[in-house]
Order: sequence, then C-alpha cells, then structure tokens
Amino acid sequence: MIKASNIHKYYGKLEVLKGVDLHIKKGEIVSIVGASGAGKTTLLQILGTLDVQSNKTDSTLLINNTETTNLNDKELAKFRNKHIGFIFQFHQLLPEFTALENVCLPAFIKKTPKFDAEKRAAELLDFLGLSHRYDHKPAELSGGEQQRVAVARALINNPSIIFADEPSGNLDSESADNLHKLFFELREKFGQTFVIVTHNEELAEMADRKLTMVDGKIVDKEIIVA
Repeated sequence: MIKASNIHKYYGKLEVLKGVDLHIKKGEIVSIVGASGAGKTTLLQILGTLDVQSNKTDSTLLINNTETTNLNDKELAKFRNKHIGFIFQFHQLLPEFTALENVCLPAFIKKTPKFDAEKRAAELLDFLGLSHRYDHKPAELSGGEQQRVAVARALINNPSIIFADEPSGNLDSESADNLHKLFFELREKFGQTFVIVTHNEELAEMADRKLTMVDGKIVDKEIIVA
C-alpha cells in the first residue's frame, strides 16, 4: 500500500527527516508518535503528497503501486483526489457551506455528478450519526460533529488511504474516544488504510502498529507480515 525509502527533508540547512524507510500494508491502522519537532507532521505531509522530499532522485514513495515522485503537479493532484483522504486537527471546514456541501467538495473536484455526490455525502453523514445536520453550517455544529463532517469529507471519494494529523487533538475526551472508535469501524466497513500522527497515547496503542519518531527517524524496528 505504502512503501517509502530514504526520505529526507531539509528546510534550509535544517534536516527534518533523515532517511525514513516505511512500509504500511493495505488495511492497517498505523500510529506515528514522538515529541514535537521529531518530524511526524512533515513525514505525514510527504506520504500524503502534500509536500515533497528533498531527495527525489534517490528516494522512493510508492502508493498503490504508483511511484508518486514520477508524477507532475497536475497528475499528483488528480492522484491525491482519487486515492487519499485527509483529516486534520482543525477540521478545515468552509464556514459558508453546509455540512453536506463541505462533504461534497472533493467529489465535485473529481467531477462527480451533483446528484451522485450528494447521495454519497448523505450516506456518509447518516453512517456518522449526522443525518439531522445536513443543512447546518460549521458554526452550528459541536467540535465532535465538525470533526465527523471532516471524516465524511475525507471518505467521499472512497480513498484507499486516510492520513490523519492529530485528529482528536482539538476534541474533548468523550468526542476523542468516539472518533478513535470510529476509525476502526471505518476500517471494518470500507477497508481503508489509516496513518495517524497523534500525541494521544490511547489512540496510539489502539493501532495495529505504533511507530515512534525521534529526531527525524523512525526508531522502532518494523515488523511486516507479508
């Protein structure tokens, strides 16, 4: 599903990622933990193709059997829209749109017909317990509801992989617990792979594997079962 090798990232003279190697199987839920500044979010952004490694010529990033370093910007945007979903700490919903409209946006970018996009968005919101919130704007939703709308938006195009960056970091403990359980329900229902950067130890331990980053490297010895 994801195979990355020798990933380096520099910001000026500062080396943030120092030759990261990573292999994540289809359907896995993998957590990435570590102190602030260890490189977790930078790695997630590169794995999600939102950023690019500094050493493209001597590294690899294979996602769904596609070498993403070979794609130009337009191809990469299309690939990302089709294969990848994102959940952020701050939900990043557009305040002027309703919950249903926010969920539909990636589908509209994909050129999905309006009827089909809205039907799929409604199905996801129903599954997430938000059937009564279709027409509510983000300001009218609780924090947990906003994050569930963001989850629905991440799922709208049926992506193979969901990348989540501190997804429960802005939620109260009950909403965070519900969101953590939801990831596993989604994996069972839709079969997605989840890669989650988190400081939440409970969520990290729930994952199939927990990887620890220290000073730009993954320090755990990974065990991959073919």
